[in-house]
Amino acid sequence: MANVTPGIVAACDGSEHSSKAAKMAAELAHATGRPLRLLTVFPHTKLERMIVRGTWSSDLDQEEQDYGRKVFDTARQAIGSDANIEEEILLQGEPAHKIIEYLEANPGTHLVLGRRGHSAVERLTLGSISEKVVRHATGPVTVVSD
Repeated sequence: MANVTPGIVAACDGSEHSSKAAKMAAELAHATGRPLRLLTVFPHTKLERMIVRGTWSSDLDQEEQDYGRKVFDTARQAIGSDANIEEEILLQGEPAHKIIEYLEANPGTHLVLGRRGHSAVERLTLGSISEKVVRHATGPVTVVSD
């Protein structure tokens, strides 16, 4: 991942919470004049399940692209047509880890992400992407919740 002009990055996963985060990121980008980027991570757990099922490499690539397109389309719909999205970034792996890597490689980036609002028990057993990112982020992070 090459360094780019610091901007506002919305981490998206297609959920209602990430749609709200994308909308807020677009508003921040507009207000500050910084570029807006959308970022999603094709989860490695989904990839691992596909490999176990015996999915062909070309099918894996297509599944990843389809996932990214669906997530980015959902974010674009939430943001509206007025927003100027500079780039769509599709990564692959464990979401929190990949988001943190992106922030480290792109200093000055302001990340905006949604929080799903898991219960305390779910956070303990499943973990929370937003909590992991906030704990290890190297730059500003805005977490959008209900």
